[in-house]
Amino acid sequence: MRIVSLVPSLTELLCQLGLREQLVGRTGFCIHPRDALRDVPRVGGTKDVDVERVRALAPTHVVVNVDENEKPVVDRIAGLGPEIVVTHPITVDDNLALIESFGERFDARAVAQRIADRQREAVHRVGTRRFAPVDVLYLIWKDPWMSIGRETFIAHMLAAVGLRSVVTEAQPRYPQVDDPSVDARGARVVLLSSEPYRFLERHRLALQRASARRTPMFATIDGEMTSWYGTRAIDGLHYLLGYRDALDRALDACGAKLEEGG
Repeated sequence: MRIVSLVPSLTELLCQLGLREQLVGRTGFCIHPRDALRDVPRVGGTKDVDVERVRALAPTHVVVNVDENEKPVVDRIAGLGPEIVVTHPITVDDNLALIESFGERFDARAVAQRIADRQREAVHRVGTRRFAPVDVLYLIWKDPWMSIGRETFIAHMLAAVGLRSVVTEAQPRYPQVDDPSVDARGARVVLLSSEPYRFLERHRLALQRASARRTPMFATIDGEMTSWYGTRAIDGLHYLLGYRDALDRALDACGAKLEEGG
């Protein structure tokens, strides 16, 4: 097998499945595991794939994702003859099915089952907790501001720990929203993701200062832990448990200040 992966999280999964030697191409955003990928050729980005570079690598399989890769580009690559492995997980359970399907497709069943068992354990750990729902506006971009709908993988990951996206529109799945410092759609918390736009602490502070009200609260969040599939989604479930606990403490502290008039 000669695999080109155009999906960063699934490049990581392929390496975790023991398929690094079969991986002959990746995007520039495929950065984990860093040392293992150092010598794997790049074929552009997730949106601007260099089809000629892919052709030169003569892959037997190309891994793509409905949200991350452009269909016209994928169609051109399909015309080169490789098997196109299309992925589109939306729920947490979809990630489990994806891991198992990769084990079958790439003849790595034993390793895939061990990874799948890790996800089952993480899901069980999350399932033992009960969370009061907290409405959030999750931002992935600015200029224009963009968020996530509820039928996205990110939204389902957040929902696992009771964080509910206030964006209810079905389409587009990643809609533009108004300036969150003015209109947060009733969210108690605005979450600023570290990817695909790299929101930093300075962005959070600027939005908090610009907000006309003391609520919502603005907070940064690790985008890899909420949006990546494969093994990182398993780590993401554990991360979100700790994140939710920290967020609840911050909300309680914020509420106490408001009661004091501070």
